[in-house]
Amino acid sequence: MTGFSADWLALREPFDRAARETTWSTLDLPSHTARWREGAEPGACVNVIDLACGSGANLRALAPRIGGPQKWRLVDHDPVLLAAVPAAMHQWARDCGYTVALSAPAVLRITGNGFSVELATERRDLVCEIDAIDFTQTHLVSASALLDLVSAEWLAALLRNVRPTNAALLFALSVDGRTTWSPGDEADEHVHRLFAEHQRRDKGFGPALGTEAVQHALRVLTDEGYTFLQAQSDWHISDANAPNMHAAMIEGMAAAALEQDPHAASAVQQWQARRLAHAPQSQLTVGHIDFIALPPGQARPHEPSSG
Repeated sequence: MTGFSADWLALREPFDRAARETTWSTLDLPSHTARWREGAEPGACVNVIDLACGSGANLRALAPRIGGPQKWRLVDHDPVLLAAVPAAMHQWARDCGYTVALSAPAVLRITGNGFSVELATERRDLVCEIDAIDFTQTHLVSASALLDLVSAEWLAALLRNVRPTNAALLFALSVDGRTTWSPGDEADEHVHRLFAEHQRRDKGFGPALGTEAVQHALRVLTDEGYTFLQAQSDWHISDANAPNMHAAMIEGMAAAALEQDPHAASAVQQWQARRLAHAPQSQLTVGHIDFIALPPGQARPHEPSSG
């Protein structure tokens, strides 16, 4: 399974957060969570499983939006990232004025304005242990920046486990192939094509869905009777707001393109040099999609069956 460093996850988190600010009204989490709590005793928790959790960025984005009492299981294969969760949560809590305490051995309790979370981590290799995860009594299965890395077969295995529980699914920040530089460069299209081909390589889960991930997932979910809501969650990157991220994107795209086609080394390296030289005057938009899929019976009458 492909891994990501804590440094990269920290670098991208502000852009993920800004991108997702545009999606909340469309995804309408408060309405869904209110329905999950219907008929439950006062104080009942919304139960969330977050797959490929990294250091917990998805919880930090979602928990205040879900509101009320919550229980989260953060699942990842990387012990280094899981070990970084407590420190990341304490820093987030300090920045936001929340409180953090141990409510049980290895269980964090985070209390904020209008919500509280009990958080536990679980180490699992999602490639070969997806069937071993207990999804019972789960209201929401979430994942961020995962869907485009997995294969059609892996997604089918996930749905095989989740569908009987009647849980909703929320996939955030899946790439959709829209990559735009301003101003453009004559080699942008060539590099982007190689980069997109590289995204379809096996990331450990089988041949990756890459930029086709969202459309494939929504077709499969529609066949299973789910309804869904989706919104664009694009990154907007420039030297003005994040020179380190801007440079990392240029270098990362070039490295992937070179790995995909070593014979294109001269063209790709020249593109990289021009992009880095002109970085102070350029901007990059990377297209992503967020969507929530609701099982049969959970959608409001006016919610669409496709988006």
